[in-house]
Amino acid sequence: MTTIQHHIHSQKEANIPFRTYIAKFLEGLQAKNTSNETISGYKKDLEMINRFLEERYNGIVMLHDIKTQDLEDYLNGLSRERKYQPASVNRHLCTMRSFYNFAIKRDWTNVHAAAPIDPLKAPTKERTYIDEKEYHELVQAIDHPTIKTIVQFLFYTGLRIAECLNLTLDDVDIDNLNIHVKHGKGDKERNVPISAKLSPILTEYKDIIRPEISSKRFFALEKTGKVSDVYVNYILHKTTAKLGWKKVITCHILRHSFASNLVKKDVHVVHIQKLLGHSDLKTTSRYVHSNYDQLAKAVAVL
Repeated sequence: MTTIQHHIHSQKEANIPFRTYIAKFLEGLQAKNTSNETISGYKKDLEMINRFLEERYNGIVMLHDIKTQDLEDYLNGLSRERKYQPASVNRHLCTMRSFYNFAIKRDWTNVHAAAPIDPLKAPTKERTYIDEKEYHELVQAIDHPTIKTIVQFLFYTGLRIAECLNLTLDDVDIDNLNIHVKHGKGDKERNVPISAKLSPILTEYKDIIRPEISSKRFFALEKTGKVSDVYVNYILHKTTAKLGWKKVITCHILRHSFASNLVKKDVHVVHIQKLLGHSDLKTTSRYVHSNYDQLAKAVAVL
């Protein structure tokens, strides 16, 4: 492309609204097999940013109109006016950076308006998890047999709830003690072994609890032929309320509990990473807990 052609191309690009580029960016993510949850999060963030900019400029905003100061003001508004936590503000910044990285690669702009902005310092919070004693107490209190099995399954496999509920009958090989996760995060595949504790639970579920219906889903209810994550979390909420627990237990907390209990039993973090399906070891390291007793034992070694 000559300098003149590039100039004409740049002028054409400059006349395209920011909202159009948002749609193109989301299409690009879909083409890369990015998970629906990630795309949905980016879409929500970018639409909020676009609304802020259109209100500020009183009309449709072009990509080249956006300045670093605009983005800083937007993030400050999230923090001060909307009272967003630092981690949530940083997520919006991360979305902006991902968009601009993509936009520069596609030659939509040569200005990375989000690059000069520093993330806020976010305090690291210890994540909630349940130990084996709490797990048994929770399971005994669940009345719904299918949801009880799902909770047991999540605690002993560490699967994401979407991965769990999308499993087919063919994916769960009880005879060979293997779960084949076909559509993990980023559409990655992995195999997760079925433990000796989980195997009889799954056999009982398949032979006795699971309704005889045409659905291919491993976890299925008679009415719908599937189970929703909302329903599983609802039963968890109802059960913890019945037990009088102050801890908020969700499907994701069960995944975290799986990882945390493996760490307590000295399983190597790389093995935990593979079981959880994390592409980056940094993500797995967030699941590593150190309670006071463990810290006391650690210093006693010296």
